[in-house]
Amino acid sequence: MIERYVWDLQEVDETQVAVVGGKGAHLGGLSRIEGIRVPGGFCVTTDAFRRIMAEAPSIDDRLDQLSRLNPDDREAIRTLSAQIRRTIEGIAIPGDLAAAITRALAQLGEQAAYAVRSSATAEDLPTASFAGQQDTYLNVVGPTAILQHVSRCWASLFTERAVTYRQRNGIDHRTVHMAVVVQQMVFPHAAGILFTADPVTGNRKVATVDAGFGLGEALVSGLVNPDVFKVRHGEVVAKAIAAKQRAVHALPTGGTQEVAIDSQRQEQPALTDAQVVRLVQLGRRIEAHFGRPQDIEWCLVDDGFQIVQSRPITTLFPIPEAGDQENHVYVSVGHGQMMTDPMKPLGLSVWRLTAMVPMHEAGGRLFVDVTRRLASPASRAGLLDVMGRGDPLIRDALETVLDRDDFVPSLPDAGPSGPPAGASAPIETDPAIVTELIERSQVSIAALERDIRTKTGPALFDFLLEAFEEHKRVLSDPLNLQAIMAGMEATWWLNDKLQEWLGEKNAADTLTLSAPDNVTSEMGLALLDVADAIRPQSEVVAFLQGVGYVEDTAFLDELAKFAGGTEARDAINAYLDRYGMRCVGEIDITRPRWRERPTTLVPVILDNVRNFEPGAAERRFEEGRQKAQKKEQDVLSRLRTLPDGGRKADEAKRMIDRVRTFIGYREYPKYGIVSRYFVYKQALLEEAERLVQANVLPEKEDIFYLTFQELHDVVRSNQLDDQLIQQRKDAFRSYHALTPPRVLTSDGEAVNGAYRRDDVPAGALIGLPVSAGTIAGRARVILDMAEADLEAGDILVTTFTDPSWSPLFVGIAGLVTEVGGLMTHGAVIAREYGLPAVVGVEQATRLIRDGQRIRVHGTDGYVEILP
Repeated sequence: MIERYVWDLQEVDETQVAVVGGKGAHLGGLSRIEGIRVPGGFCVTTDAFRRIMAEAPSIDDRLDQLSRLNPDDREAIRTLSAQIRRTIEGIAIPGDLAAAITRALAQLGEQAAYAVRSSATAEDLPTASFAGQQDTYLNVVGPTAILQHVSRCWASLFTERAVTYRQRNGIDHRTVHMAVVVQQMVFPHAAGILFTADPVTGNRKVATVDAGFGLGEALVSGLVNPDVFKVRHGEVVAKAIAAKQRAVHALPTGGTQEVAIDSQRQEQPALTDAQVVRLVQLGRRIEAHFGRPQDIEWCLVDDGFQIVQSRPITTLFPIPEAGDQENHVYVSVGHGQMMTDPMKPLGLSVWRLTAMVPMHEAGGRLFVDVTRRLASPASRAGLLDVMGRGDPLIRDALETVLDRDDFVPSLPDAGPSGPPAGASAPIETDPAIVTELIERSQVSIAALERDIRTKTGPALFDFLLEAFEEHKRVLSDPLNLQAIMAGMEATWWLNDKLQEWLGEKNAADTLTLSAPDNVTSEMGLALLDVADAIRPQSEVVAFLQGVGYVEDTAFLDELAKFAGGTEARDAINAYLDRYGMRCVGEIDITRPRWRERPTTLVPVILDNVRNFEPGAAERRFEEGRQKAQKKEQDVLSRLRTLPDGGRKADEAKRMIDRVRTFIGYREYPKYGIVSRYFVYKQALLEEAERLVQANVLPEKEDIFYLTFQELHDVVRSNQLDDQLIQQRKDAFRSYHALTPPRVLTSDGEAVNGAYRRDDVPAGALIGLPVSAGTIAGRARVILDMAEADLEAGDILVTTFTDPSWSPLFVGIAGLVTEVGGLMTHGAVIAREYGLPAVVGVEQATRLIRDGQRIRVHGTDGYVEILP
């Protein structure tokens, strides 16, 4: 195939990213849209770049060195990338390549002014914009100068910021190539950026226009504040006109310069409202062509708009597909389940197939559509009450949407509704109910483990679909729901009544200490017993200190080689037999379980060996039980001194008994779900192994990128689309950059809510109080449980905690999380262990630095950063 080094912009479209890069492909696509004017020009293709790179073999070695660097090693990246850039700029452009570029220039006008613009193949993609990562040169005049700036664009693939961006996004430097766009300069009266969706709220129906005088460089470089217009339904709905003191203009001899704006013009709008509306209409046409919201650079020349760039807005959270044009309000499932990370397709589909309500997927996360329940006044009150008790930010976000009278339709009370909060039928306060429920769950899981062993191929999938129905039947057992609600309602009653009668906040927090039958708090204490088995064995401790965090199950077998190693191995294995199905993010079936990656537990075991004395588990539990007992006696004796105190004390005693009977069971259904998930997963991985053996699948874990139904089809047909797996991997990687909102509308607006409190000190971080008490200590910001390194008295700060984090709770003094509610697992276990805790603290892991001293006000719900 003959290499072609120059293509006219009119010849390319958005399918040719590999040839002309993202910017060139988008400009070619833009030039084909009716009514859209794009300045003329041509692209120097990636073939030209590859030829230049081949001229300098030394670059290969430096790329190897680059790929091995940590993205945070800025000094090394700066040095190495500068060397690569200098090498590229020093390569003489071969004669035939230079001739091809100058011929294209001659056709457009050799002495005209041009913009010379980088256009990388990993740029302006749906999942990564790479905005501003490479260089653009404006008002370049003459063939010699243009050739020199083409070289500079090639070299700008290796600017420090571009290299770091690729490393952080897991993109191999060798897979990215650079084309260059050479485009006729326009000398605009005004220029700026149009976002066809609001880049802050995500609302797809609101377009935002930033505008300034002269070239757009003044805005992009931050030289001036722009005029900002917001347009909805063809009308300017908001605008802010800035004082634009400077502009960037082109010089006749080439290059650009800053100029001062006449003081009388500074506060004049750069565009009229009519021009803004017309520009947004053009933007909507471009958005429709590319099929997603766009970030568009525009110029105004003689009252006509020219478009000089359009790229996807990659920071918007996707909208769940609804299949209609109605308004919808979605609530995040991840915020309730303590797992806001993206899930892989198999994880999403299995959770949906086993969930009690329909769910919608977007951005690798799940959402529940609550529009119908919000539309009816009766069900709305119940929903807001439940949401408010769980996470006040979700309630506030929903109320924010409801305040817009036109968004949620109003239905009569007879419309579809769920039962109001706390409407479940009451049950007796009888510990035998909890025992019976746990036995039912264990019998059902044992039957699943027994019956699944003989199932393979399509028969396995038929069996699993039946197992999912049994899974839902166990969860929806009325007795199960009554037991969960009984514990939660008794907690709410005690907190409300004891505050009313005794003026005491969150009294139930102490009354629930060391409640029986809490499988999650037992899991944390049981790891203390494992530490007891290991602590006396110095060789075992030394070995574990060298294990590190690796995907290696062989370390359990290695233990037997050391004195006391057999006992240590048996203790860890016994723990894994009971809790090995757990892991961080356990609602996603694809996440590695502790049984699959037991080294995850090693740092926590070592912390327990270092920070605790033998017998700590039993002592901790007994201390908590006695504190709860003492609190009960104190509360009841104080109540009896009040008017009508005998009745109040009797009612409180009934509720305390009820809390202690049922609150521990709150954790068991999740344990049952995750136990089943591990059984499903093991069977599916065995099926994946057969597909690998049959050369249908390259790797077992590739099944995680298929939905349950797609995997079923692959097993039935023995055929797989390799491209689908790669597309899913790319999409999953891109979802990590997205922050899921608590509430999302069908307009794409992300609504996160606010606490709206004025009872906290200035500068404090506000959250939800979930476990009473105040503690000051060293903040340990930990995002990965396997990297825990805790000392007694440390306060754990993290994004979210699910049950798998509870082994860390025995060794900390307090808890702060970004996500959580009153009845989420972290809150329940914090109360069980008596840890002051504040959850739902927005951006806590960014605002609190690791090692900083903080004070956690678990009764009042805020965190202070101490000097």
